[in-house]
Amino acid sequence: MKTPETAVFRSYVDVLLDRLEQHADRAMLRYLDGDVTGRALRASIYRHARALAMLGIKRGSLVAQFAPNCPDALAIRYAANLLGAATTFLPAIASAETRAVYVARIRPTLLVAFAQTAHLVPDAIDARVVYVGTGDRSRLDHLARMQPDLPVESGAQPDDLAVIVASGGSTGVPKASRRSFAAYATLVSAPSPADRRQLVNGALAYLSQVLVDNTLLGGGTVVLKPRYDPADTLATIEAERITDLLLVEPQLFETMDHRDAGRRDLSSLRAIVHMGGSAPAILRRRAIARFGPVLTHMYGASEAGLVSVLTPSDYLSDPRTLESAGGRIRPGVEVRIRHADGRLARDGEPGGIEVKSAAVAQGYRHQPSEAARKFRDGWCVTGDVGFIDAKGYLQVLGRAADVAETDGVVIAPAQIEAPLCALPQVRYAVAIATGDSACGFGWNVVATPWPRQRIDIEQCMRAIEAACGAQVARAVRLIAAQRVPLTEQGKVDGAAIGQMCEARLNATDSASNTGNAQPASERLYGGIRTVTLPGRQHLVL
Repeated sequence: MKTPETAVFRSYVDVLLDRLEQHADRAMLRYLDGDVTGRALRASIYRHARALAMLGIKRGSLVAQFAPNCPDALAIRYAANLLGAATTFLPAIASAETRAVYVARIRPTLLVAFAQTAHLVPDAIDARVVYVGTGDRSRLDHLARMQPDLPVESGAQPDDLAVIVASGGSTGVPKASRRSFAAYATLVSAPSPADRRQLVNGALAYLSQVLVDNTLLGGGTVVLKPRYDPADTLATIEAERITDLLLVEPQLFETMDHRDAGRRDLSSLRAIVHMGGSAPAILRRRAIARFGPVLTHMYGASEAGLVSVLTPSDYLSDPRTLESAGGRIRPGVEVRIRHADGRLARDGEPGGIEVKSAAVAQGYRHQPSEAARKFRDGWCVTGDVGFIDAKGYLQVLGRAADVAETDGVVIAPAQIEAPLCALPQVRYAVAIATGDSACGFGWNVVATPWPRQRIDIEQCMRAIEAACGAQVARAVRLIAAQRVPLTEQGKVDGAAIGQMCEARLNATDSASNTGNAQPASERLYGGIRTVTLPGRQHLVL
């Protein structure tokens, strides 16, 4: 029985349902070139809530989904939250073993898979599995269609577990941060204009999920696309008059350099949110030249929430902000910088970034030791390095593992990437730290060329040495590749880059040691041997 104190709580889903009723005849979702009105989405939520309740889902349950970008996936999540159950979108981890470990760790009550994602379900799972759009039995969509669309009473309470979010998993099995209904509401309740048209073409993961909810709560429209593709992104912006979209940095640079960028009408754009990695100033300038003053950089993490923002007006008012990977700290967010020895840093001094706000996760699901290291007295230890400048802006240098101090100078990935991206043959470059260099620290670097261009390794190394010094250049392993490997979230895959460097180092070693190989001259750069064959530039296999 509800007490007077708990009865007044209205979750974000309650507010969303009100908004959908208010805009019953408007298209709130666009999917596969079709519209889903507020009335239709609201009815779908109620039908799925009744279907989930028949399957035993209630307050305290956890509904996990291997979900494509589609309206049913959103309706199922909202329906479960309406019942007071927690929800999570599962990452499409490539490794079946890692995927199974992650699912076992979070222990869902119910797992929902779709026709497009059924292959991701682990062979052995200690949870009931139901399907949408596939299978002869256990069809959640069939069960939902048989239910009435009458309103369902909300079962959510402010301190109940609401949402679990997977981290990027770049260092192994993703971690699963958790938030209550009250904490999650702080992520999605920022004001949003009713004429916003948000393109979501990436996995319904942490920030995409927040952007969907924030847009719908403001009365805007979400355009769902199954996956990211640069040509399709540009075409969709033009056709759907998109005002807002999210691109992680590699996607931003691929989209802005696509041949269609100059021929599509992109005048509807108001904000391109970019995040997820470093962004040298030269690349941001190129993006502004292609798209206009619409870049919005956000810094945050699945555990920390959104921490700081650089808006288009920030970029325009001070060109130096192009160098920033942080931005203006958001209202209600506290940031402090801590030295490795435990002392708190003063403004301008670099150190580990710690964040405190109502949006910080309450911990990890079933990972108490990891949570104890990450969350301390309400503060989230982000694992990133940065400082607060004289204007009060947060300047993020990168992940702690990717930042080194050489001769008293802090070297971050963007400082290595920037001189490479300034070379006429280099379209994009990524630097990822490795701890296996002879001097104890080094970077694996991948440079990608412009079409019909070839990377000159010697010129690249000279550029790094001129910008960062000989000691840094000696710690760099540089290779050329047509594409930078990415994770399923579109972020740079550091592990894959390390494997590429090792494989190509071994390949060049093998080529140089082959008795019948053509004569070749060799140069060693930080552990990468580049081989120059007769009639060709540096061969990078």
